Amino acid sequence: MEFFEFLMNEILSLPEVLVGLIVMIGLLLQRANFSKVFSGTTKSIIGFLILGAGAGVIIGSLDSLGGIIQDRFEIQGVIPNNEAIVALAQQTLGTETALIMGFGFLANILYARFTPLKYIFLTGHHTFFMAALLSAVLGTAGMSGVALVTTGSLILGGVMVLMPALAQPFMRKITGGNEIAIGHFGTIGYVSAGLVAKAVGNEKKTTEDIKIPEQWSFLRDSLISTALTMVIMFLILVIIAGPEVVGTYAGDQNYIMFGLMQGITFAAGFSIIMYGVRMILTEIVPAFKGIAEKLVPGAKPALDVPIIFPYAPTAVIIGFICSFIGGLIGMFMLGIFSLALIIPGLVPHFFTGAGAGVFGNAVGGRIGAAAGGFTNGILISFIPAFLLPVLGNLGFENTTFGDSDFGVIGILVGALANLFGG
Repeated sequence: MEFFEFLMNEILSLPEVLVGLIVMIGLLLQRANFSKVFSGTTKSIIGFLILGAGAGVIIGSLDSLGGIIQDRFEIQGVIPNNEAIVALAQQTLGTETALIMGFGFLANILYARFTPLKYIFLTGHHTFFMAALLSAVLGTAGMSGVALVTTGSLILGGVMVLMPALAQPFMRKITGGNEIAIGHFGTIGYVSAGLVAKAVGNEKKTTEDIKIPEQWSFLRDSLISTALTMVIMFLILVIIAGPEVVGTYAGDQNYIMFGLMQGITFAAGFSIIMYGVRMILTEIVPAFKGIAEKLVPGAKPALDVPIIFPYAPTAVIIGFICSFIGGLIGMFMLGIFSLALIIPGLVPHFFTGAGAGVFGNAVGGRIGAAAGGFTNGILISFIPAFLLPVLGNLGFENTTFGDSDFGVIGILVGALANLFGG
């Protein structure tokens, strides 16, 4: 049992290791030579490490900005953070989470093999988070032991094929093909963003074709435009917050320079993510043909949300900003309805808001990107508030799950478990 927990928690929960193993299996099934197997496996792992490094840079930058906002405006409430809530759940539900994750991955492969939903969910840390959510919700509803693990595993495997399938019509529009899927539990937000964007936008007026006068031609470079946007955003907020509040985060650095450098740091992290994504795609798509041919005919890899960022970099920033605006409005609406106050976390709003922006742009252009991001922001404000009651003791902590699918699945599973005698 200890070895199994180690395998699930320390090895297969790491997306770079999981993807590396999948690439290796795919290449071995194709009977590739040793050089190709070694090169493909190593490059895929390095690609995911590069992506993770870029995400870490962005998260560090946004955490500082989020802390400044909270300190300046003295906002008190629940801050969605998947890593934080899972760490708390692990204190009492570590074994159940590990077992659900392991058997859930096996269930994913079986569902993909024997149903029309041909998706292999490869975002290991999100699989881990969903396993923790299911163990908490089912445990709160009264389940334990074999019943809890079996039920949780079957549900986990199901959502690991269902969510990519729901998003795939939009993914075909985004990528122009059908080779990859999205494997990220913000899918309800992305699909909702796409539906709203399609209703209000025009896909022909894409964010990536925004016309820029010649004297501003440098803004056509997505890296430069990202850096400038984030520098402006950071500078406005640090000026509003003032040197005393910002000084807590800036240390000895001038608070204006701190804002400037954090905006540029964000752009650097974004650039790293884009490079890592390209490297991953180069290795995993060809390798996956081996799995599709031998193990799960027609299978597609379902990958983390940054995989779609290179397809519409401008929509990424538009979606993030509009999602955060939606989160702020949602926070005030929650207060009006006397619900738990969900403070908009910049990290979930960036990653899911960016994804929603890309989905929105694919079917609704620039208006769709904005509307999609805003829709996602509203959803990830209200859904976590409704999730809190079904989390048992975890619902009384100052954090909760941030992305839309965790809330929707948690609420549905909790309601069904209680309905059938939990």
